[in-house]
Amino acid sequence: MGRAGRVGRAGRAGRAGRAGRAGQAGRAGRAGRKGRRGAVVLLLCVSASYPPDLPGLRDLPGLRDLPGLRSSRVIAAQSPFEQTVRDLSSSDASVRLRAVEKLKDAAYPEAAVPLARLVTDPQDAVQLAAIAAELNVFMAERIVPRKRIGLVVEVRTPILAEPLFSAGPSAIGVRHVPMEVLAALRAAWRDDNPRVGLEALYAFGALGDEPSGADRRELLRTSGPDVAALVGASDPSMRFAALRVIGRLFAQRKDDAAVDATVGDAVIGALNHTDRAVKIAAMRALAAMRDDRAVDSLTKLFEYYGKGEIAEAALDALARIAHPSSVPLFIAQLGSKAPALRALAIDGLARERDPAALDRIRAVADADREEAVALAGAFAAAMLGNGAVDRLVQAAATSKAQARQYLVELAPGRAQLFARQTVDPDPRIRLAVVDALAVSNDPEALKIVEPLVQDGDPRVARAAEHAAARLRR
Repeated sequence: MGRAGRVGRAGRAGRAGRAGRAGQAGRAGRAGRKGRRGAVVLLLCVSASYPPDLPGLRDLPGLRDLPGLRSSRVIAAQSPFEQTVRDLSSSDASVRLRAVEKLKDAAYPEAAVPLARLVTDPQDAVQLAAIAAELNVFMAERIVPRKRIGLVVEVRTPILAEPLFSAGPSAIGVRHVPMEVLAALRAAWRDDNPRVGLEALYAFGALGDEPSGADRRELLRTSGPDVAALVGASDPSMRFAALRVIGRLFAQRKDDAAVDATVGDAVIGALNHTDRAVKIAAMRALAAMRDDRAVDSLTKLFEYYGKGEIAEAALDALARIAHPSSVPLFIAQLGSKAPALRALAIDGLARERDPAALDRIRAVADADREEAVALAGAFAAAMLGNGAVDRLVQAAATSKAQARQYLVELAPGRAQLFARQTVDPDPRIRLAVVDALAVSNDPEALKIVEPLVQDGDPRVARAAEHAAARLRR
């Protein structure tokens, strides 16, 4: 046999070997496909036994588009939810806590009422988790308390009541807050644990701003004496929080009755407190309530201090109440050496709604180089003469709190003043307009906000969506 024969046999052997390897690869491929199908079945079974928002699972590569996954999520949204709600009644505190944590993560609206009874649970940890869960249900932007980075590191984001309260009414979404939730929070603020009590009070203040109409009237009637009593609490942080919550909850609205005398008297009494923070919080609450019974006390405080933080807080409260008896004081303070007092004097005259004061205000504001005074002048021009809001919107877009407050106050009934800014090329301008109109409760504002739902800037579009939903309420 020559080399050709050996080469031929070798070639045939080689081809046979390759064919064999190909066969093995084919069998391996078929086995792999079967394995993957098995894995798919396994994953679908797993996904059907956990909540649909289980961190990490829904984002596994290729899993999102698998046939049948959508139906598995429907199953997951039913049975586990019902079991979790049943676990809220467990005699085992650790089971109750796990159930609350699951509902906090999911933030299902249907969980709000079942969770309410856990707000007064005997265990502090369960109470705090239940309060956080209630907040997450009603927030405008739900917080995901647990996030995975890759598949290893878990980042926890706490949900705390005070920062949410401080963020203002726009931090709360448009879902109706059941009275059972607010009643549970009101009961919990008397808890033996000061931390639980404080969380419950700030949560009540954040969520209690949502009800309107008959629900609001009932809420103010039933909660007024209780929250007023907290103004005299021995814990200074509770006193301070109570005054802040009163200022939010009892802030005057168009159809509100006069503030309950029990509440007004408690806040006026706090003006004499030795704690500076409590005194200023009382002034701010009276400013929001616009209780004209406080005018005499506030005027005396302003005259006593004359300048500084407490004097400014007193004049600010007088400017917001805008009682006719304060006009001479406002006129006198137009010539103050302190820019803040000059600006507050303009505010007070503007809220008096006397168009005859506009010339006097313009003379002061036009000659003043301080931005606070100029912004106050722009506010007065819009309030008394339907002047343009351009300067205020620009300032609000650069995070000027003074300008943002002016816009919120101007928006009701003046929505058309903001129309031109909705097409401004700067998204910060458009966002400032949306934020102001969102809390205006003005039906006309909806016509201006709705087109911005399609805005090219995602922040503006998201804010417009929330604003439109709030205005439709």
